[in-house]
Amino acid sequence: MKSKLTWIFLVLALVAGGGAFQWQRVKSSATANTAASAAANPASAASAAAKSLPVVALAASDLVSVQTIALVQVLQISGPVKAVNSAFVKARVAGELQDLLVREGDYVKAGQVIARVDSTEYQARLRQAQQQAQSAKAQVDIAQRTYDNNRSLVDQGFISKTALEMSASNLAASQASYQAAQSGVDVLQKSLDDAVMRAPITGQVSQRLAQNGERVATDARVVEIVDLAQLEMEASLSAEDATRVRIGQVAQVSIDGSIDTVAARLVRVNPIATAGSRAVVVYLALSPHAQLRQGLFVQGHLSTGSRTGPALPLSAVRTDKPVTYAQTIVDGKVEHQAVVTGFIGDYQGQTMVEVIGLAPGTRALLGSVGALLAGTPVTVNEAGK
Repeated sequence: MKSKLTWIFLVLALVAGGGAFQWQRVKSSATANTAASAAANPASAASAAAKSLPVVALAASDLVSVQTIALVQVLQISGPVKAVNSAFVKARVAGELQDLLVREGDYVKAGQVIARVDSTEYQARLRQAQQQAQSAKAQVDIAQRTYDNNRSLVDQGFISKTALEMSASNLAASQASYQAAQSGVDVLQKSLDDAVMRAPITGQVSQRLAQNGERVATDARVVEIVDLAQLEMEASLSAEDATRVRIGQVAQVSIDGSIDTVAARLVRVNPIATAGSRAVVVYLALSPHAQLRQGLFVQGHLSTGSRTGPALPLSAVRTDKPVTYAQTIVDGKVEHQAVVTGFIGDYQGQTMVEVIGLAPGTRALLGSVGALLAGTPVTVNEAGK
């Protein structure tokens, strides 16, 4: 009996093992057939994968259309404001400063008397030089009469020609002494005139560097005057950016602490680069503005070129693949369309890039949406913002 039961269990085990083996063969065959079908028809495989992607809901503000616009290429610039015309009024002669009445902010005109240096000493020296010149003139008159008399005596034969020649020499020496004395008068007259300090330009006093009663030396600075009618901006550019600038290019700059913008125009380019930084300094003439002052710092952008073409915001062009592309919407699905980028410029305050390969009107996703897989179905809420 025990032997019979053993045979029954053995037969059941064999039957169960054969069934499991047959089921495994069927499963493997089905998997192989599925893989072969996918390899033979990749389009259907991709379609099947796309059908499995979730639908992405987009707002109208997430999309942008390719537009044919005029792009303006700009350079960011910044620098200090300086007056085209400014001057220091300096003491031309040494002495005690007098009659300095102007202060910072006062308006002055060209030729206006700013201050004086005590001229008592220079007046005395001038009188002395004038008297010496008069004495020299008297000697010339005496030498002239002596020469005229001796020439008459030579003609009559009373004296020799040697005596006449000596008279001529004395006359020439007297004349030279007189001319030297007269030159001394001219020098002292100029020193007396220089004791009066006048404004060399029309403008405003920006600095008062001395006080009345102070003894100033020759070439000491007394007052600085600036003309705010003509102001310019000094901007430093890299060597690469400097190759893009041309005389006459226009710019818009803003003043620190103000919302106003000021028009500017490139008028000069320094012919040498700054030692060390190798920067090139350019100068832009600023339009008159009530808030502009010498020494203020301004910044803005300089227009260096323009071109018209199809463009997208720079953020809508993606570079996370070997080929630059844009995510476009075609038939309700995302497509990755390859583009060639060109001119990068500014349009209404936004950085735009020329895209070659997309027709005007094509709708693309902005960079804020992020990367989506090609084929992802999307819905657009046209009223969404």
